[in-house]
Amino acid sequence: MSRGALSEVGTLRKVLVCRPGLAQARLTPANCHELLFDDVLWVSQARDDHHGFTNKLKDRGVEVLELHDVLAAVLANIAACDWVLDRKLGIDYIEPEAAAQLRPWLKTLPSERLAALLIGGLLRREVPFDIEGLSAGCLAPGGFVFPPLPNMIFTRDSSCWVYDEPVLGSMYRAARRHETLLMNAVYRFSPHFSKVVDKAWKHDREDTSHDRGLATIEGGDVMPIGHGVVLVGMGERSSPQAVSQFARRLFRSGAAKRVIAAQLPKSRGAMHRHRVHPLRRRPGHRFPRRSERHQGLQPAPGRQEGLARRACREGQLRVRGGRRAGPERVAHGADW
Repeated sequence: MSRGALSEVGTLRKVLVCRPGLAQARLTPANCHELLFDDVLWVSQARDDHHGFTNKLKDRGVEVLELHDVLAAVLANIAACDWVLDRKLGIDYIEPEAAAQLRPWLKTLPSERLAALLIGGLLRREVPFDIEGLSAGCLAPGGFVFPPLPNMIFTRDSSCWVYDEPVLGSMYRAARRHETLLMNAVYRFSPHFSKVVDKAWKHDREDTSHDRGLATIEGGDVMPIGHGVVLVGMGERSSPQAVSQFARRLFRSGAAKRVIAAQLPKSRGAMHRHRVHPLRRRPGHRFPRRSERHQGLQPAPGRQEGLARRACREGQLRVRGGRRAGPERVAHGADW
């Protein structure tokens, strides 16, 4: 059976989720806005809701992978653990003196505990020794050596699949960039994924947790429609610069034949494409009448890595004959 996302309305067979836990428990009224939450969470209730949701998926035959568990298995691999810590303890995030102290201690932790801290954050008072360096000296006992990643529960943003090819997100907000680092480790080293992702990363920068200028793209803006066509929203989180790079990579690898770039309002209500383009039951998917311009991108004949841009009709995309363009129809002569 091929793996990947062939459409968003097909049968779900396997899903990666992240249960609420330590990262959400770290939220306080003082830090929740910086961490992109409007308020603190009732974590025990969130866990119950998440458990009920995943049980319903399993009852329907869906294989559910839990990110904490998958990451813990990855970190049990010494090479994978070193790969993650090399980047997590990089000079841009922590001073070399502190990194030299923290690294041996972190490697003595059980992989389950290390995974929990990488996702949930590490407080200075949780480290059993005094940390050297200016940065640590500026931290209060309740300050974060590693900040938590409470948005990791939204697993579709830090990575996504376009047909059979996985794609790492380049996150817009600094508070979310290390989500991509952990997902990169999972895709590189987990036996669930490692055999299928080699082609996905060879054109990307090595460390996607770093700032990439204006080129940001998140998985919540990406939707494979079907038959080699991909819809990407460009609103608050995903930029034209990144969508252009993304389209070139998909065309280069043969993962897509056409990319439709939908320009969305730069507002919180249009934070991601799936908020603006809600799914419908088959046979169709409706684009809102008031969405911004849609532009189609295809490989430009005769120009290496070139793109040909073509305006799409605003409003609802239709195929010939007036039917709504569903996942199984949009690639067959859509009237843009």
